Amino acid sequence: MRNVAILSYAQTPYVRSEIRRNEVEMLMPTLAEAIEKSGLDRKEIGFTVSGSSDYIAGQAFSFVMAVDSLGAFPPIRESHVEMDGAWAMYEAWVKIQTGEIDSALCFSFSRSSMGTPAEVMTLQLDPYTLAPLGIDAISLAALQARALLDQGKVSERDLAQIAARSRRDAMSNPEAQLKGDFDVDAILAEPTLVSPLRRHDCPPISDGAAVIVIAAEEAAKKSGAQPVWIRGIDDRIEPQQPGFRDLTVSRSAQLASQGAGVADGAVDVAELHAPFTHQELILRQAIGLGDDVRINPSGGALAANALLVAGLARIGEASRAILRGDARRAVAHATQGPCLQHNLVCVLEGE
Repeated sequence: MRNVAILSYAQTPYVRSEIRRNEVEMLMPTLAEAIEKSGLDRKEIGFTVSGSSDYIAGQAFSFVMAVDSLGAFPPIRESHVEMDGAWAMYEAWVKIQTGEIDSALCFSFSRSSMGTPAEVMTLQLDPYTLAPLGIDAISLAALQARALLDQGKVSERDLAQIAARSRRDAMSNPEAQLKGDFDVDAILAEPTLVSPLRRHDCPPISDGAAVIVIAAEEAAKKSGAQPVWIRGIDDRIEPQQPGFRDLTVSRSAQLASQGAGVADGAVDVAELHAPFTHQELILRQAIGLGDDVRINPSGGALAANALLVAGLARIGEASRAILRGDARRAVAHATQGPCLQHNLVCVLEGE
């Protein structure tokens, strides 16, 4: 296996609605920042891959439009995944392993405020048994949370404490969208949005973009950038039909954690893509994270959740934690699909 490092990461500030810039205008300065920090010349980057969704953008081939942000020269080899940008980075990592390329530029973008994400995400469900019901992601997550509560695995106070901690930690993240010092009792006094979930248990609608540059060891050493090494990465998927699995656990996150080698060493920080408060507890157990591991110091998806960007942002934020000196070894996680259906786990280390 070739050693691969993250050379740089950049992201936009996340906002509820980006009305002043289109996707290209959001990406141009973010791409330029990431490339400059990487220490690589544009001509040295062997591959470009993006993650986004035409359904969220509301137009066909929106990823082709986004390529305009890269400029017409130099020519690029380009790919796209209709998934979170974390899987775009995974594609680039695999391509580096084949020896076909030595470096890659990976990015994702989302302006989900332009549409109705609840309706869009409903259409990814089984078209015969679930989609016609109109059940949205929040309602499915509420069923998952109710199962946890009924089994006595969590309490509503546990969920409120996660919400308060996430928004409080986000106060130190200038790019986070929701932040503040919230009182747990005040959160519990709020009415439910979709029982048992309150508004603070759910992610905000967010617009934003993120960019990451990765390279094989030889190219990383030549770049002059301070590398963060990808020591392990794996992804697993479970049945699309939520009724086919136990929603109170995540077998796919557990298998991805084992494949990525999380248990091979101590973990200091974990950036978990948990859009709902109760999912953090499921992921913490599935990935095998102890009580001493700091979870989502950036605020996580509860502070900003740009669809198909939030997973890549978890990898970027975990790398930032290492560069800040807050962690020697960190875990990053991304998810897609209803109730944690598809999970990717990445282990990062400093020099």
